[in-house]
Amino acid sequence: MTRFEDKKNALPPECVSNVVSKNEIKYPPNSDSIAYKPKKSSTLKKRNWAFVVYPESAPVDWKERLQSKGLQCAISPLHDKDLNPDNTLKKPHWHIIAVWEGPTAFNIVQQITEELNAPNPQPLEQIKGYYRYLSHKDNPEKHQYDEKEIQTLNGFSIFDFSEIAKGEALEIKRIICRYIRENEILTYSKMFDILDAEEKTAELDVFSNNTMFFKEYIKGVWQAKGCSSNGKKTDLNSLTDQALAEH
Repeated sequence: MTRFEDKKNALPPECVSNVVSKNEIKYPPNSDSIAYKPKKSSTLKKRNWAFVVYPESAPVDWKERLQSKGLQCAISPLHDKDLNPDNTLKKPHWHIIAVWEGPTAFNIVQQITEELNAPNPQPLEQIKGYYRYLSHKDNPEKHQYDEKEIQTLNGFSIFDFSEIAKGEALEIKRIICRYIRENEILTYSKMFDILDAEEKTAELDVFSNNTMFFKEYIKGVWQAKGCSSNGKKTDLNSLTDQALAEH
């Protein structure tokens, strides 16, 4: 069996952890990010897929080929500092997220990975967790790659796939409100520009989906600031609690 054939047949470590070679790429072991072969490959259909591309074997124009398929894709920074358990370097590689318009069969997706000389694709249950893995955002023990270097094709936007839990969204609201108070942000547009410039994906998602709430909150801060200047003391912490209770 050739080295390429061996890579093509790679499965996630949870399935074949004893036979994956040390240079094989292991997908992140998040059950909410990857679906580990719930069906046979021949019958498996998913809308979202992930796979790995190696610089040493990929066609020079592999990105152009992906773009020509019309698929929404996200491409990680080149992972060239990942380590094996024995501290040797893994082969440089890119992690790819590819999104179809509807459920797509494994063998259709495999045609693309074969064209790119890549290992077999893996189905994604949800995209947000795997997108964060593109830069190892939730894996501090791994080398941290710059999220700004993630490339996208054909209109891919992580905003389209963000699913923030209610509790998490409430905490993000509190953080943004605190920032608005402490930095005397007096317009909605200024706060939006700050979040956008700092590429705060989750915060920007919550902020833009709660426009009326934050406009009213900023208005309240502005009014409270005016009251303070007139000698009337206003508790801005209670203003936050009141605003959250009303929404």
